[in-house]
Amino acid sequence: MSHDHTIALPRLHQAIELVVRGFGSSEDEVQAVAGNLIEANLTGHDSHGVGMLPRYAQAYLQGDLNPNAHVRVLNDAGTLLRLDGGAGFGQVIGREAMALAIAHARDHGSCIVALGNSHHLGRIGAWAEQVAAAGLVSVHFVNVIARAMVAPFGGSDARFGTNPFCAGVPLPGRPPVILDFATSMIAQGKTRVAYNKGEPVPPGCLIDDQGRPSTEARWAVVPPLGALLAFGAHKGYGLALMCELLGGALAAGATQRESDGSRRRVLNGMFSVLLDPAALGGREAFEREALAFLDWVQASPAREGFADVQVAGDAERAHRARRSAQGVPVDATTWAEILDAARSLGVAPAQVNAAAGVV
Repeated sequence: MSHDHTIALPRLHQAIELVVRGFGSSEDEVQAVAGNLIEANLTGHDSHGVGMLPRYAQAYLQGDLNPNAHVRVLNDAGTLLRLDGGAGFGQVIGREAMALAIAHARDHGSCIVALGNSHHLGRIGAWAEQVAAAGLVSVHFVNVIARAMVAPFGGSDARFGTNPFCAGVPLPGRPPVILDFATSMIAQGKTRVAYNKGEPVPPGCLIDDQGRPSTEARWAVVPPLGALLAFGAHKGYGLALMCELLGGALAAGATQRESDGSRRRVLNGMFSVLLDPAALGGREAFEREALAFLDWVQASPAREGFADVQVAGDAERAHRARRSAQGVPVDATTWAEILDAARSLGVAPAQVNAAAGVV
């Protein structure tokens, strides 16, 4: 079983920024990519954190990731935006897309955004947080174009990606409610983390290459491949289909229909709806009712084995506080993969280790 390195937050920033500079990125892009990946680790989502860098490096070397790309406006109809990401870093494309959408929603009260051809957008909750910080509500449907990894309900092999859904609601006097989840039982990146640590995945998440249930993470990581299952049987499967139809077919004009695992790109389409509650003429009533409802829900006495009732986003904030103070754990296998990625980008692994304080 792999062990963890625990890396102090400032040192992790220095190390990951070194690696990202190997892509030839501008300094703004270096900060955006490294910051977004590390933020995913801080919130407890290691599947979307610095462990993604090896795959980004492979995609770049294959010509499928374009550093220093910026979002392009293909169509601006005021309350409707169609955007293209040029296969650029999703950490940049996502931020720029949401900035445009926020400006339009403030002007018009709402904005529907169709974003296509972005490289991996990372933790979608980051974009809902950006929108919530502007005082706006948002909903996001995302598709994934990469090797298929999730089986349809009743199917025995993979036919689509983990297709995230996300929603964010800002509230006065308390952090926003941020709901962000893959429509698979677990994110694919969590199987990579489990595989690297030599740990099983929970029962009911995965099938092997014959369609049989398994807890061995290898079936989602190394050939011959099995498939992840959608959460909630037909319910998660149905939501995954909507993410593909809206985030893929409608927003991106591209859906998942390939099984070629040799290409390491991860392209996302995202269909987003942003709304200013004030435009409905009832921000105060909305906020009053929302706060009263959340207080009512969280007043429920905790069951045995549980702490206080939480709402979406609370767990991530607790992780962020703890890891910011104590350091970020990165398992040794993932760290070795990051060092290999650095080497492939022309960055000396010894420099990365020195920056991170890893011996």
